[in-house]
Amino acid sequence: MSVQRRARQMPFDDRGGVTVFVAVCVIALIGIIGIAVDGGSRMRALERADFLAAEAARAGGQAIDPAQAIPGEAIVVDPQDAVAAARAYLASADATGTVTLSGDGTTLMVDVTDAYDTTFLSVAGIGSLPVTGHGEATLLYGVNAPEGNQ
Repeated sequence: MSVQRRARQMPFDDRGGVTVFVAVCVIALIGIIGIAVDGGSRMRALERADFLAAEAARAGGQAIDPAQAIPGEAIVVDPQDAVAAARAYLASADATGTVTLSGDGTTLMVDVTDAYDTTFLSVAGIGSLPVTGHGEATLLYGVNAPEGNQ
């Protein structure tokens, strides 16, 4: 083949062009699927963290003083027992978090922290994504027991 003939064919030769296009599209499609899968899984991890925080706060809010509740005198939550109950719930659920009381001691706040280990995004160097959850419970003080329980 002469040089002139090859020069005339080169600008019009598109062999292999579809292969490059398909390769780029497949990589982009895998990236989009990866973001969808890891994004959805992270949302489930966020829901779980919120659930655990809310359940730990609820467990703390139910730490009533039995000495006053059983005879029907009052429904009172001991703040220190509430904190201990919330921490115990987190430990039983194998969750990491903090349990704090408000300044006036009437609200128990639970924050759960975790990390979601990515499946597809680890290829891009993102090995994990942070996950946090929050829950609160209002602690009862001196509330009289309902009439039917006395």
